[in-house]
Amino acid sequence: MYSIFKININPQRVYGLDILRALAILFVMLGHSKGFYPEAAQPTVAYLTFEGVSIFFVLSGYLIGHILIKNLLDQTENKKTLINFWMRRWLRTLPNYFLIFFVLLVVHILYKENFNPWNKGPYLIFSQNLFTHKHFFFTEAWSISIEEWFYLLIPLILYLMVRVFKLRVLPTLFWLSFLVIVTVTLFRLYRFYEIPIPDINQWDIHFRRQVSTRLDSIVFGVLAGALQIWYSSFWLKYKNLFFSVGVLILIVHQITQPFLTNNFGMYSCVFSFSVNSIGVMFILPFLSEIKTGKGKMFQFFSYISLISYSLYLVNYTLVNCCIIQKIPWDSIFENKIWIAFLQPASFWLISIFISVLLYKYFELPIMNLRDRIRKNRKELYSSKINTPRI
Repeated sequence: MYSIFKININPQRVYGLDILRALAILFVMLGHSKGFYPEAAQPTVAYLTFEGVSIFFVLSGYLIGHILIKNLLDQTENKKTLINFWMRRWLRTLPNYFLIFFVLLVVHILYKENFNPWNKGPYLIFSQNLFTHKHFFFTEAWSISIEEWFYLLIPLILYLMVRVFKLRVLPTLFWLSFLVIVTVTLFRLYRFYEIPIPDINQWDIHFRRQVSTRLDSIVFGVLAGALQIWYSSFWLKYKNLFFSVGVLILIVHQITQPFLTNNFGMYSCVFSFSVNSIGVMFILPFLSEIKTGKGKMFQFFSYISLISYSLYLVNYTLVNCCIIQKIPWDSIFENKIWIAFLQPASFWLISIFISVLLYKYFELPIMNLRDRIRKNRKELYSSKINTPRI
């Protein structure tokens, strides 16, 4: 039984980034399980629940930024660089996404009355929250959509500017990042003046969950990756100071956000997302230099980090909404204390159980296949170059 849950941890993983990734998914799950805790404890849970998705966004942009810069600086890369990049990213993200999407589709068809599967097409092309957000069938998909549009647009624009117009990689990346951040921020400002926001649900729909209003969150991570490469000595010299400032920014943002959100003012609608992303940016220099760890804590964070994508996809719509909330807890248990304990415990255990299976027996084999394809392509390309012409 133990072997089912055993996951081998690659020693080359950057432990500090695993910590950040694990904390991000734990914050997401804590927020999604908030309703299961006693009402008196919910405000405390809310204060402890940092914006996990924003952490994911910046971390994703940071890692992808490194890959883009490396590919574009490598003069040996051929014209298929961009296609290879897309194939690797899509083999990493899309199989899991579509598997859970179709599982949810079947579950809803079988058990939900008047469910219409034919209007879920936008989820297949990630357009359900491009400029609006009207569908709530697969709730977690909103952030996946933002990431997929980032993978499509930013590398394409950067590739064209560098390869076609022969611009320098790092300056181009800086200016492109700056342009995207400013443009998206101005769009949020425009929307703030154009759309009345009477409650938190409208704020969530019109500002937090749309591609057009959140693309800059990932670009902040790209900017961090470029800064690390271009100003590496500065990045390392002040990593402790940056970390302290970043933690302070995130804590202050977390403490003040509930009060500001209730007002739905300009900060909440326009600038809060940028501040949160900047806070995450500042903690990256310190964490990116923690290369390894040891002990139970190391194993815990690395383990959670490995299954984090699967956890993100299954924890809310599938586990929370389709399993936990469908159990007649009041009919089974008369004692409310048992319910208060078993509901969150079941949510966490079932989510982790499904995610481990999904990671080991679906996600990991596909990533291994992806790596084998890449290796074979490199070997084929190398053989063609080294084959003498007769």
